[in-house]
Amino acid sequence: MNGEPSHGVASFEITADNVQETVIAGFSQFGLAGLTAVDYLVDRLEFEQVGHITADQLPAITPFENGRPRHHTRVFSHEEAGLSVVVGELFVPPWAAQPFSEAVLEWTETAGVDEVAILNGVSIPHAPEEHEVFYVATDDYRDHRLADADVPAMGRGYLDGVNAQLVARGMESALRTAVFVTPVHAQAPDVEAAIRLLDTASRVYGLDIDTGPLEEFAAEVQSYYEGLAERLSERAESEIADDRMYM
Repeated sequence: MNGEPSHGVASFEITADNVQETVIAGFSQFGLAGLTAVDYLVDRLEFEQVGHITADQLPAITPFENGRPRHHTRVFSHEEAGLSVVVGELFVPPWAAQPFSEAVLEWTETAGVDEVAILNGVSIPHAPEEHEVFYVATDDYRDHRLADADVPAMGRGYLDGVNAQLVARGMESALRTAVFVTPVHAQAPDVEAAIRLLDTASRVYGLDIDTGPLEEFAAEVQSYYEGLAERLSERAESEIADDRMYM
C-alpha cells in the first residue's frame, strides 16, 4: 500500500550533565559511517557517558551488549579533550527531524555548548578519487576551525533533516555549526568512510586517534550494524527521500 506513514508528533528529552562546550555527533544514517566513527571515538579515547536522549512516537530500539541494555542515543564527555560526543543509534525519520533538532538546540543553549559538528555519510554517485571528506559550515565555524585545516568545501547542493536544522540555527545564532560529509557505499558499516571522517576530526580537533584497529572493531560489531542498516533500509522507501546533497 502506498502513501505517507501515519505517525504522531515525536518529542525528545535530553538528560546530560558535565557537557563540554564542543559537541561532535554521529547518527544512524545510510552507510552508518558517522555513527561508526563517533562510536569508535568514544571507545578509543574512553569517553565517559554523561547522559542520554529519549524519544516518544518513534519505533523504539533498545540496543544491548552481553545482555546489558543501553539507551539508543547517548551523550559522552571527555574533559581533557574538551569534547562531548552524541552517539545516535535510533534512526530519526525526516518527519521527526524538526522536533529532534529543536530538542538538541534547546539542550545546547542550556548546557552552554558553543559548537556542534556532525559526521555524516551521504549516498551520492562518486568516483574513487572523490573518496574525500567535505565540509558545510557556518562562517564562524570556518574561521574558528578550518582556517588551517586541509578540508575541501562541499561544492553545491542543500542539506535536509537534522543536518539542515542544526546548520540553519548556526546561521542565525552564535552557535558554530558544521557537517562533515563523505560518500558512502551500501555496506554497513562503511569502514573506509568512517576512517575518513575520523581522520578529519583528528585534524580539525587535534585528537590522537589510531584508526588501525577500526577494521577489527567494525568486524566485531558488524552483525549488529547490519541489523541496524537493514532496519533503516526497510523504512527507506516509505520515509526517506534520496540524499539531496550533491557535489
